[in-house]
Amino acid sequence: MSAQPKDIRLDDRHPDVENTLETVRHGLSAKPKRLPSRLFYDQRGSELFEAICQQPEYYLTRAEISLMSDHAGDIAALLGPEVRLVEYGSGSGIKTRMLLEHLEAPVAYVPVEISRSALLDSVAGLATQFPDIPMQPVCADFTQPLRLPVAARPPRRTVIYFPGSTIGNFEAKDAVKILRQMRAEMSDGGGIVIGVDLKKDPAIIEAAYNDAAGVTAEFTLNMLVRLNREVGADFNLGAFRHRAHYNPMVGRIETTLVSTARQDVHVGNEIYTFREDEAMQVEYSCKYSLEDFAQLAAKAGLAVEHVWLDAEERFSVQYLVRAPMAA
Repeated sequence: MSAQPKDIRLDDRHPDVENTLETVRHGLSAKPKRLPSRLFYDQRGSELFEAICQQPEYYLTRAEISLMSDHAGDIAALLGPEVRLVEYGSGSGIKTRMLLEHLEAPVAYVPVEISRSALLDSVAGLATQFPDIPMQPVCADFTQPLRLPVAARPPRRTVIYFPGSTIGNFEAKDAVKILRQMRAEMSDGGGIVIGVDLKKDPAIIEAAYNDAAGVTAEFTLNMLVRLNREVGADFNLGAFRHRAHYNPMVGRIETTLVSTARQDVHVGNEIYTFREDEAMQVEYSCKYSLEDFAQLAAKAGLAVEHVWLDAEERFSVQYLVRAPMAA
């Protein structure tokens, strides 16, 4: 079990069981059925996601780490001294280390992560490596408005760090909502450092979400394991299969859990019927051109100030600043 790092206070706003239950009931009643990707991230889900990042087909992490190796110093120089760094979906913190190493006198690091175990493990490691940087972890769903903890000393600017192409997990209207939330939280003079996966050969993209070892399939099905445990559902794992397909018309991977037979699933006193071959949406992974993403950011009142690319131009890290809000 993860231990809370010494002298670090965890701000724990993890959604409770009733919240999860309501989310599941709402999603299973929808047409078509859909569950949010945040439900992937219990302790086992976080471990499996880290394993996905090690798969040979999963180019995203390698491309982003390569990019950060080349440009973390440039990014830190652009951000300037005495930054409060707020990270959405902090995960293992590998890329965060690369940025913190180059920041000048950061005021605080505020990781926001829904998986309590992943958050504590990450902060424990970072606190050991960076003992002079105040750590203010928040266990919460970052898609909801946040009340950020107050730093011990005022920062020159607040920067939201959103690595890993997680913005691609949201449909356009929800991505704009998240970006607008970030815009409000960073305040005047702040910015957003965000990872954005780029459009490329569809075969490369599709392979990344269908690894030969089956780790991504196990990760997807683990959502059902979690729901059986936490909300008393009775999903039969053997009666669902993982499917991830790239839709070139909208530029995204669409990940679903497909029912292999007609079946009833119980959640408390409610019964939800699945048809044979019925697909339940569990995740999108949107890919962008640089022009596409600039237009999306503009809808949230943000402008792209700088773009860094990996050597193969598969992945981007972008710096966004405030611009006039679109009508």
